[in-house]
Amino acid sequence: MTSRGAAAKRVRKAPAERRQEIVATAAQVGLIEGLECVTLRRVADELGVQPGLVGHYFPAADHLVAEAFAHATLAELDGLLPERDLDAGDADAVAIFRSFFGLIASSEFDNVSRLWLNARHLSRYRPVLHEHVVAQELLWCRRLEQVVAAGVASGRFTNTDAWAAATRILVAIDGTSAYVNTSVEHRRAPIADMVRTVAEGELGLPAGALAPAD
Repeated sequence: MTSRGAAAKRVRKAPAERRQEIVATAAQVGLIEGLECVTLRRVADELGVQPGLVGHYFPAADHLVAEAFAHATLAELDGLLPERDLDAGDADAVAIFRSFFGLIASSEFDNVSRLWLNARHLSRYRPVLHEHVVAQELLWCRRLEQVVAAGVASGRFTNTDAWAAATRILVAIDGTSAYVNTSVEHRRAPIADMVRTVAEGELGLPAGALAPAD
């Protein structure tokens, strides 16, 4: 009596959909608890499936960890600096940066900062993760470079080396995030505007030009 009903409830997902679901679930585990907690069994438990199903798509857990990191950081980047805003011919680089710096200064960015610290540490011992970390670092730099280049093209920014400016801005972001696991509450106020002020200097803007609008 129950087998027909139970079978009706089972939905076989397309391989691409199932794989994406596994990666997205692993990304959430990594963001909230750390990449060390991303295991085939843990992800299977979260999805309510057998570990063998996860292992079918990711025979090596290191590949799942690496893709989970990339998925989480790319999703965050797309939320902070949407490509659709940068592709617009009339992109307002000042407005984009104002929004960006306001978002990364909030505590909501802390989990991503922790994930980056976690991934960079583990990448010393995990070659696949190392490749993904490097790729994401370059992707974040290129996205920032697009904003800088748009501002230079519109005459709002005076920096002529967009890549160098983007790299230094990203280094400032990483530097202010370095204490997120320890003394961040003692440091958040003094460094709250540090990344923004570094960017203003890099872009030839007056102090406060990239501060959030009132």
